[in-house]
Amino acid sequence: MTLTIGVDVGGTKVAGGVVDAAGTVLVQARRNTPADDVAKTRDVIIELVTELAVGRSIEAVGIGAAGWIDAGRSTVLFAPNLAWRDEPLRDYVSAATGLPVIVENDANVAAWAEFRHGAARDADDSMVMFTIGTGVGGGIVLGGELLRGANGIAAELGHMLTVPDGHQCGCGRLGCIEQYASGSALVRFARAAAQQEPHRAVALLELSGGDAEAITGRMVTAAAQGGDPVATEAFAQVGRWLGTSLADMAQILDPQVLVVGGGVIDAGDLLLGPTRRSFTDALAQRSRLPVAEIRPAELGNTAGVIGAADLARRI
Repeated sequence: MTLTIGVDVGGTKVAGGVVDAAGTVLVQARRNTPADDVAKTRDVIIELVTELAVGRSIEAVGIGAAGWIDAGRSTVLFAPNLAWRDEPLRDYVSAATGLPVIVENDANVAAWAEFRHGAARDADDSMVMFTIGTGVGGGIVLGGELLRGANGIAAELGHMLTVPDGHQCGCGRLGCIEQYASGSALVRFARAAAQQEPHRAVALLELSGGDAEAITGRMVTAAAQGGDPVATEAFAQVGRWLGTSLADMAQILDPQVLVVGGGVIDAGDLLLGPTRRSFTDALAQRSRLPVAEIRPAELGNTAGVIGAADLARRI
């Protein structure tokens, strides 16, 4: 049985696991991320890999990092929530552990996990995945391979222009889909409606202590599950925008499967229902042609570890 290690590096935690060829995580470990210290973050990764490798025959290590990775899958060019700038992470970890190492963007490794072992495991050619969290990430598989682009930084799906001259995005543009189909957008929609129509947000405002500005994503989900109109409509708005972006991907790439993942997917049909309706409406002219099915991601918090480990197996 071949074993590889997958490591998922985020702004607050470093998670690792030993994964077999079937995508099963056999053992896991995690550490807090010293995000403001380059050397300490690197040392935590090495420590985690070393711990997981003890007593096991490990072939390679895959690292998923929240940032832009170079075309050679060796260097973290820039990480917005970590101190890495042109960090040669692959070489450091390989030298310290004696193992082959590959580094990839965290959204890409999650998408690869869903393609190989999750929601799109029955696909053999193509998949597009949107990850809906605080922002919007993404990954694209075409011809059975991750689409990485000339410089390794393709598939930044959250920064497709959706509303010309719309809300300011953290990337510097106006109107990115991240500003309309993310967890942050969900909260913004709910807060604005609760302020304007408090009589329709009774349950939501009860959860927030009567303060619309104190509304959180979890509160919106809980209130929507209980039938609160404002919370339900906030999900409908996010779903409408997400559905149109998925329709764009269907028109451009014609993938076998479309996957929606990330924290907001925990809301289930509250999000996927309006997303699918918007998607169908946007593709009405293609009603006689095959169109990709929208599916929820299956692997949850283990996707980063599984995807990174599986990519390592392909070195």
